Amino acid sequence: MQSRLVAFVAAVLLSAGAAHAQQGAKKNAAPSAPAAQPVPAPTQPQADGAAAQQPGWVVRCTSVSRDAPLECAMEQNAVLTKTGQTIVLINIRIAPDTRTPVALLQLPLGLNLPIGAKLQVDEGKTVDLPIQTCENRGCYASTPIAPDLLGTLRSGKQLKVSFQNMAKETIAIPMPLGDFAAAYDKIK
Repeated sequence: MQSRLVAFVAAVLLSAGAAHAQQGAKKNAAPSAPAAQPVPAPTQPQADGAAAQQPGWVVRCTSVSRDAPLECAMEQNAVLTKTGQTIVLINIRIAPDTRTPVALLQLPLGLNLPIGAKLQVDEGKTVDLPIQTCENRGCYASTPIAPDLLGTLRSGKQLKVSFQNMAKETIAIPMPLGDFAAAYDKIK
């Protein structure tokens, strides 16, 4: 499975022009306010080409101005250690208008788009997510988090994000949930 992931990500990076995408991302990135939380340590070292997660769920708070309220979100990502390319990034924030949590997933390019992505906590039921759009940094899916899924995320051990590549091979990325509840309590 690990070699499939490495081969898939390498093919995606070659076909998508990763260097161009990273330069475009830096050029188009909006300036952000300083984070209210400390920046996480670098990803854990893995074998060349292996995927690694951040040390856990990271909470970041920003504000558009000194007088505006803080808006906080939590995120975790899996990156390819050899290149630093993001494979999966999950960002969860509380929507200010509905006060419900919303998840945004960034996935790599080169996906089988009609299949979409799936979320699964431990061995529970899967949640299907349609891919909404793609751009030079990746493909995106977004969904409100239902109360039952939120409860499962808070008590679960591992979130699995899966998707298919163009060869219709399923890629599953595990993401630990050990500190999910503590991070969520900081943003709600």
